Amino acid sequence: MSILGIHHITSLASDPQQNVDFYTGVLGVRLVKQTVNFDAPDVYHLYYGDEIGRPGTILTFFPFPDAVQGKRGAGETSAVAWSVPVGSLGFWIERLSGRGISFRGPESRFGQQVLSFGDPDGTIVELIEDEAVDGWPGWTGGPIEPSHAVRKLHGITLTHRSAAPTSVFMTGALGFEAGDTEGPRRRYSAGMESGRASIDIVEVPGAPQARQSAGSVHHIAWRVKDDAEQLEWQDALRKSGAASPTQVMDRQYFHSIYFREPGGVLFEIATDPPGFSIDEPVDALGTHLKLPPWLEPQRSVIERHLPPLLVPAPARRESV
Repeated sequence: MSILGIHHITSLASDPQQNVDFYTGVLGVRLVKQTVNFDAPDVYHLYYGDEIGRPGTILTFFPFPDAVQGKRGAGETSAVAWSVPVGSLGFWIERLSGRGISFRGPESRFGQQVLSFGDPDGTIVELIEDEAVDGWPGWTGGPIEPSHAVRKLHGITLTHRSAAPTSVFMTGALGFEAGDTEGPRRRYSAGMESGRASIDIVEVPGAPQARQSAGSVHHIAWRVKDDAEQLEWQDALRKSGAASPTQVMDRQYFHSIYFREPGGVLFEIATDPPGFSIDEPVDALGTHLKLPPWLEPQRSVIERHLPPLLVPAPARRESV
């Protein structure tokens, strides 16, 4: 068994249209699926990624229109990082500046250049220049030239008052490899070659407890190749006593089990198949509300509760 990297990251937001406009219009990633939160179908579940929504490129959101902003602190995923081509941060500085978006950096972290900023709800987004992105084309139909476009999810940052319990869990139960340390930040990684993903744990002993709401990361999903391997992970986690995974849940585009790491952050193990093209063709991904078969009979009720959502046409590509 092995974790192949990040499958997807799911966050909380407020206004769904604002969310779509920022991620498709500013960051230039593709909306690959409009669906609903299967556990609360009066709320959208919006998936962004590359052209086909490959595992490793997927950032998703539950947008609750009346949600207040979450509170930063311990026990949370405090930043989400995308990989971009080396030499592209100058483009992104100009792009963010031109839209009045404040940012920090670039600064060096583990030998890579990092630019940090907040999305409209305060989720901390990082762009990291990464040499290992050649095999990840990003969305070639988006508004950003491929030489600058975001390619895949690089990793996440966890903030904990004590790093040790989560560190032991990551290297023991999940088999991550411990890497370098920079100040209070320790890096761990899993996956092969260009699909490798990082998780940084930052220890802040006096940090207040985080409170989840808009701008907070809800959970992190790690990749496995298929259903059989997912069941092996479920069994191994239960037998080890390191975590108590849920039963397998059908998420239509992948299958999932959930559990919490010792610091309280919700983790998921998700399968690569079946993917996002099972219910609409690739050229139409994200253009219509898709529901799983068990919610389809409720479509008229669900649509009445969801706010209208305009998916913008691809913008003029920008290269400077």
